[in-house]
Amino acid sequence: MKKIAVIGAGFMGAGIAQVFASKGLVTKVYDPITSSLETLHERIAKNLDLLKTPRDCLKNIIACEVLNDAVKDVDIVFEAAPEKLSIKRTIFTEVLPLVRSHTILASNTSVIPIGDIGEGLDHGGRLVGTHWWNPPYLIPLVEVVQSERSSIEAIEKTISLLNDIGKKPIHVKKDVTGFVANRMQHALWREAIALVNEGVCDAQTVDIAVKNSFGMRLPVLGPIENADLVGLDLTQDIHNVVLADLNKDIVPAQILADKISQGELGMKTQKGLREWTPEEAESLQKNLIQYLLQVTETPFKHSDN
Repeated sequence: MKKIAVIGAGFMGAGIAQVFASKGLVTKVYDPITSSLETLHERIAKNLDLLKTPRDCLKNIIACEVLNDAVKDVDIVFEAAPEKLSIKRTIFTEVLPLVRSHTILASNTSVIPIGDIGEGLDHGGRLVGTHWWNPPYLIPLVEVVQSERSSIEAIEKTISLLNDIGKKPIHVKKDVTGFVANRMQHALWREAIALVNEGVCDAQTVDIAVKNSFGMRLPVLGPIENADLVGLDLTQDIHNVVLADLNKDIVPAQILADKISQGELGMKTQKGLREWTPEEAESLQKNLIQYLLQVTETPFKHSDN
């Protein structure tokens, strides 16, 4: 597992390529959009400067204008295309005849079941999910997703590769929509948006509440650890009271549709659930990167290590 290909030179694809190149692995990147390939090295160089890392690894990244040139002799292909099922299926349909018989095919989808992507494809169990998190060069987690047709060998080889490059892979044994982390994240988002939608509090209050309570504990205390810490008897007592009243909507909250129809899309339009000046948006993003850099340099000692 030393030859890597990445399909897609956007933010995630470039970040994934950067991770492998930084570990000394030659990584070929293909994108049908020429402009994305032309700026690939420049964008990765900016990331390396941010990390205060030498640019030497840029020589390990090869931009390919032809798909076959990128994938024909590699050990694993990471697809990092837009989050649309039809696009991902098309990519793997085109890639399959070009790769070697042992090449693993990995999709960076964040929510689409891997079985749906591989439907009708004769991939021989080599198609797996590898959900990287944004930004991939700072967030350790990669969710390795096993569909009903994924072979254990492909899963184990992928996990081994990710371990070798210093990531934190987890084995998602059932191919459910959203996998593990996004299911939990969006369960929180659903309740957060519901609180605003129902007038319980305003949007800023939700963020203040999270960042100044349980959010502070999450880097060192996961939800299962917390349940065991306080006791499962107390956990059951709390659930007996609160679960029946939590939001159970299976469609997005009305406030989202209303905001979108008004052109209020978030930071990019300076107004969403909250209002943002360009300076506030830039400051928040800088704070996020600085925080991630800090915890990456001095990682917490997790109980699962």
